This record gives sequence, C-alpha cells and structure tokens, in this order.
Amino acid sequence: MVSTIADVIEVRSPWDGRALGSVPAGGERQVDEAVSVALDRHRGPQLPAHRRAAILDRVADLLVTRRERFAMTISAEAGKPITAARAETTRAADTVRFSAAVARTLTGEVLPLDASVAGEGKLGFVRRVPVGVVGAITPFNFPLNLVCHKVAPAVAVGCPIVLKPSPATPLTALDLAALFEEAGLPPGWLTVVTCTNEVAPALPIHPGVAMVSFTGSREVGHGLRAAAPAKRVSLELGNNAPVIVEPDGDWQAAAAKIAVAGFAYSGQTCISVQRLFVHRSVHDDLVDDLVSRVSRLRVGDPGDEATEVSSLINDLAAERVAGWVAEAVADGAVARCGGTLEDHSVVTPCVLTGVTPDMRVSHAELFGPVVGVQAYDDFDEALALANDTRYGLQAGVFTRDLGKALLATEVLEFGAVLVNEVPTWRADHMPYGGVRDSGNTREGPFYAAQEMTEQRLVVLSG
Repeated sequence: MVSTIADVIEVRSPWDGRALGSVPAGGERQVDEAVSVALDRHRGPQLPAHRRAAILDRVADLLVTRRERFAMTISAEAGKPITAARAETTRAADTVRFSAAVARTLTGEVLPLDASVAGEGKLGFVRRVPVGVVGAITPFNFPLNLVCHKVAPAVAVGCPIVLKPSPATPLTALDLAALFEEAGLPPGWLTVVTCTNEVAPALPIHPGVAMVSFTGSREVGHGLRAAAPAKRVSLELGNNAPVIVEPDGDWQAAAAKIAVAGFAYSGQTCISVQRLFVHRSVHDDLVDDLVSRVSRLRVGDPGDEATEVSSLINDLAAERVAGWVAEAVADGAVARCGGTLEDHSVVTPCVLTGVTPDMRVSHAELFGPVVGVQAYDDFDEALALANDTRYGLQAGVFTRDLGKALLATEVLEFGAVLVNEVPTWRADHMPYGGVRDSGNTREGPFYAAQEMTEQRLVVLSG
C-alpha cells in the first residue's frame, strides 16, 4: 500500500495498513541527477574485476548474516508470508554469488583472422565491455531478488546502475543499496531513485541511459520500448503459466506441486500456475485432490510463521482478482473453493473448474491465488490449449512418456518447458525469460551480463 503526500511516498503494510516508513517522491530532476552521477562513473576510472567480485561476495555474505532483517522488511512491505520472504533472501544471496563468479570469468574470444588472406599477420580478439549506464525498473513482488538480478550483474560487468524500485516496496531496495555501500561499492555505481510510477518513464528516455532493464506488465514494458526505440531494452513481462497433466503422469505429485505453485505469495508471480489442463480420465481425481489441498492452505498475517497465503499488494488488486473470478462463475465456471474477497486485501485461494479459453481468468494474466482447470481428451489438444495465449514465459508438462515430453519441448512456444515440474520452478543461474508478450530477454547473472556488455573487436597488426 502506498500513498504520496507532499513529495513523500508513505509505505504501508498491505495486510493492516500500518505505516512502515517513508521515502522521497523523486521527480525528473532526481532521475537526471542520478544518471549524471552514473555517467561520470562510467566515463571515469573503472573498477577492476577482482574488486567487483569481492564486493559482490561481501554483499552475499551480508545478506546471509542479515537474512531475518531483510525477510521481515519484505514480509511487511510486500505482504509476503515470512517463510517465503526468508526463501527470497536466500535466493538473493545466491544471485549475488553467481554474479561474483561472472565478474571473475567473463571473457571474450580470439578470432582466427588469418583464416582469410586479408587477415594474414593480424591478431583479432573480442572484448566484452560495459554497455554504459543501466536504468532498471523493478516490481513489488520480489523486492530483493529481482533487484539483485539487475544490480548484481551490472556491478559484475562494471555498469553503473540507476534503480527505480516499485513505490510499494522501496524499503528493501534502499536496504540493499546500503549493503552494497557497506561492502565497498564506491558512490555513484548504484543509485536508487524512489518515485511514483508516473515519473518512471523519465529513466529509460534519459539520453545518458544506455540500456533499460524492466520487469513488470506487458503494457508498461511495451510502452517503455516504444519510448526508447534506439536503446537496448530488456523486458521480462507477464505470463499465464500452463500445466498439462497426462494420464500416464503422476497426477498426485502434480496436484501437490500446484497447490503450492498456484498460491504461493497469493499467486503474485509471473510464473504462478494459472491454467491447468488435465486429461479427462484423471480430471476428477486430480481436481478433488487439489481442492482438498488448497482448502487447507493457511490464510492470514504474513508475519505469522503458519501463514501460506496473505494479502494481495493492495485493495485494487484484490478487487480485480475477485471480480474476474465472479465474472468466470457468471459465465459458467464453478468455484470449487475460495475466490471470495476478504478483509486485508485477501482473496481466498480458489480452484475454478469448467474454465474456457475466452474467460479473462484464462487468457489474461490474473496475478492472484486462482487456478483454472480445463479437461481435455487428446495430448495435441492440450498442447494447442497451452499455446493459445499471447504469453510465453514457462510451461509445465507431467508425463512419463519420453516421446510426449520431447514433443512438448518442440511444440510449446515458451521460454522454458519443464517436464514433471511446475513452471513456477526457477533456479537463479538459469536463463530465465520468455517469448511473445512475455518479454525479449534472459535473466540469470551470466545471461544478464551478456545483455549488459557490448562486443568490441580489437585487431592488432604486426
């Protein structure tokens, strides 16, 4: 929950509305000042790789040491259950450590120029050089780890970075910036500009920003890319993640995983399971099992150790999700459990059956604790249903048939296809990103480092 009063952003808990702190509501002048400082760093003396790596290692160690403090801040300002907030902090430390490894190992390549007559007597190699100032815009749902996925690779390759965190969750980002300073990152290499979303477009269009790294909605992401057509704009956008369960697959394992993957952090992740396609022969059994599991999820205060599902980020988000559920039910879907709007911006965990592709709970990104189930009769039909979307981030298939598994990896138009696993699974060093309206980039420290560097050819003549 966020409000702006007299150039100040007040940060409040989504759960109970209590004040957590306040940050400046920066404007275009603050963006310009931050980029100017970053440009000075880019044009000035560079930090050698060993120093960048050592700084990142220290940040990772500090994140481990202060895990509980960060988790409590994440839980309070994002409404994330404390157990999930601790897991995010652990993942963030991994992300930073992988970035330290990138700083130590990033290399170019040697070119055999004398393979051409024109290259005889010449030595060629390609260097990886920093692209310049990176402007990063991050969402509320992973206020630490998604920030680390942008900041840590930028530091690893030597790019100064200006970060605009979500106005709903700026406290975690500011705490992380303080950690980098404590770890020895010189001033100006990382600047956090706290501002409203209305000010955010000033960052990507600033002439001093060489690259934009954005995670958020497709509408905002495409708008930023249109506003900065001459720049490198890396987009990690939305999804309505599908799972296909074949009759030869372990449908009980699928139900157990989906009961977590569709509802963790109230479904507010872009790879949260949203669409479930189940072969008709096992549909009823799987749905009964799933409904039983989901009905037992503990809903409550994110600071309670027992809580599994808590608030959505604000009242508007909760009202939207509950409204889409009601709309689907009016159009013929059945809410087997949940879907009601409660106090504290809570929507109770919901399993919908009888969902059709034309319903908004199916074709749009829901971003809430709802899984819609459809029955199918044929594997090709299921593949077509999963592909019937503008998105393409990650998809999951449960089958013991290797041929079907391989067919799914060929046919499904997604950035990743996971076999016998939910699409909500992610390791922080893997290439993560999508196709179509899910984005145009791959994150994970090594892959982000490729995006944040240019290839510079060097030719030496004897």
